[in-house]
Amino acid sequence: IAFDPSAPAHAAFVQAASILRAEIYGIPRPDYASDAAKVAQVAAKVPVPTFVPKKGVQIETDPKAQNKEPMRMGMVDDDSAIASLIESLDIARPTLPTNFKLTPIQFEKDDDTNYHMDMIAGLANMRARNYSVAEVDKLKAKLIAGRIIPAIATATACATGLVCLEIYKVLLEKPAESFRNTFANLALPLFAMAEPMPPKTIKYKDMSWTLWDRWVLEGDLTVQQVIDWFAERKMNVYSVSCGSALLYNNIFPKHKERLNKRMSELVSTVAKVEIPEWRSHFDVVVACEEEDGDEDLDVPLVSIKFR
Repeated sequence: IAFDPSAPAHAAFVQAASILRAEIYGIPRPDYASDAAKVAQVAAKVPVPTFVPKKGVQIETDPKAQNKEPMRMGMVDDDSAIASLIESLDIARPTLPTNFKLTPIQFEKDDDTNYHMDMIAGLANMRARNYSVAEVDKLKAKLIAGRIIPAIATATACATGLVCLEIYKVLLEKPAESFRNTFANLALPLFAMAEPMPPKTIKYKDMSWTLWDRWVLEGDLTVQQVIDWFAERKMNVYSVSCGSALLYNNIFPKHKERLNKRMSELVSTVAKVEIPEWRSHFDVVVACEEEDGDEDLDVPLVSIKFR
């Protein structure tokens, strides 16, 4: 959408967004802030770089189309993102006034003077125009918001709190019997808690594991080296897959050509998985059977640490 200062909807959205942003950052509100048309005129003088779409990006709009684009493993690394934000804050800190403080805004839909619903309605209608969806007025937006808030403040808050309690137990390394599965129905109300079942322990030869475990193999290994790793533990590998792609299966004669190829190469060329530079591993599913071939073995997910 191209900004048009003469359009009332554009002017109202920019006015509400500007006022709320100024309130957060403690910026004094100018006298003309209550005049949406004047705010729009001032906003029209602000140079905004022309939007340039990224090159090489294709957006598939057909839900039935086959996804032929490479998968991207873990597009965002949380640790790197947090470290980058902290670094940005450290750089910005010396430039701020000594008494600078951000002021959080508590959403209140029933106060018609705080510009909260003006912002919500304006933003919703701008997005509606993007997708040719019917727009709503401020009153209708308030009615919709009124139906959403109870769900956020009750069911979601309840589920989030219960999940956080379980996370504390994980961090404190509590035993399995300390954890709880919870079924909650706020309408009745009903809260039912039960101890989760521990993972099944699989024993084979002198080894034992659960499907919650993960086996990590070090090095940029070939398919044959992965097979040998399992063979040393008296397991016969017959299939290796990554996502929905089959990297190796011993029933296909052509797959023998892949035995001496590196797993990282097959993940890229066969599975079409693009591994970010900061990631040092990829995961594969290995299907294997007992040494005598009598039964299949359920083994954990295998991580190949190739970097």
